[in-house]
This record gives sequence, structure tokens and C-alpha cells, in this order.
Amino acid sequence: MVTTKPRIEPGRLRELGPVNWVAWQVLSRAAGTPDAHLFSTLGRTGGLFRGWLHFSGRLMPGGKLRRYDTELVILRVAHLRNCEYETDHHIRLGKRAGVTREILDRLREGPEAPGWSDKERALLTAVDQLVQTRDIDDPTWTTLSTHYDEQRLIEIILLTNQYEGLASTITTLRIQTDH
Repeated sequence: MVTTKPRIEPGRLRELGPVNWVAWQVLSRAAGTPDAHLFSTLGRTGGLFRGWLHFSGRLMPGGKLRRYDTELVILRVAHLRNCEYETDHHIRLGKRAGVTREILDRLREGPEAPGWSDKERALLTAVDQLVQTRDIDDPTWTTLSTHYDEQRLIEIILLTNQYEGLASTITTLRIQTDH
């Protein structure tokens, strides 16, 4: 990151409008912070923010994947994209889903690290390939398919790409961590 100053300052009531201001307040409280900068920044987009929230919420926490798997995907994407905001936020959420300090350390090493189950290794390999090549090769897809049904396979792709795009948005806008 080139600078630490946000490119677009987080909005308040005037910039967010009443609906997005209330959403920001609720989401900040749920995140355990007085100002979830992601939401007070993206909330400046009006109805687009609410559409994005709906889509995002259907993936996390409303998706079909186990919450633990979801957090593995998000934390791995955040690590690969060097997105401190995403990492910071999802370390807290990941703990609630069973992501321990030891698992977090392994996540930083990647799918080759010892200690992963076959299912976890397949998931993380797929995430790495999607982030690095924008595709999943056939052998990885075949392995991943032995652990997940079609609905969850699609969700893995959407979740990975959602959080990679979000990491890019956070990085480009220079959104600051919440504390």
C-alpha cells in the first residue's frame, strides 16, 4: 500500500443517507467497533451498497458452506491479497468458527503445510489457484468435487471471488482498519 490516508473518507449521515447510516450503525455494532470503515465508506454508494450487502450476506454468513470452511476461504484470500482489513476482521470472526491461532499460522503457509485434512487442503488449493490464475485446474477440481456438492462448489468460487474483489476495493480505496 502506497499511502495510509483513505482515498475516500468514511461517510456519516449526510453522505450515507438515513437507510445506509442505520445499516452502518447496526453492522458496526455487530462487528464490535464504533465505526466499521468498510461499511461507512461503501455506504456512500446508496442503493448499490444495499445490493452488495444482500449478495455478500447470502455468501457469508448465509451460505451453504460450513462457517469454518467459509472463514478458511476468506482468511486465505485476505492473506494472498495482503489485505490487513479483511484479515483483521475475519480473524475475529474465524475464532468463533473454530479457526485457532495454529490454524491461522497454517493458513499463512498455505495448502502445502502439514496438518490439513484432505478436504481442507483441496479447498485451500482451489482458493490459491483461483486467486493466482483465475481458474481451477482439472485435478484440483476433481479432488474438490469429492468433498463438496455442486451447490457448494459454485459457492466456493463465488465466495473466493467476492472476497478477492473486496480485498481489491479495500486496498484501492485505502480503507483503514477499524481500530
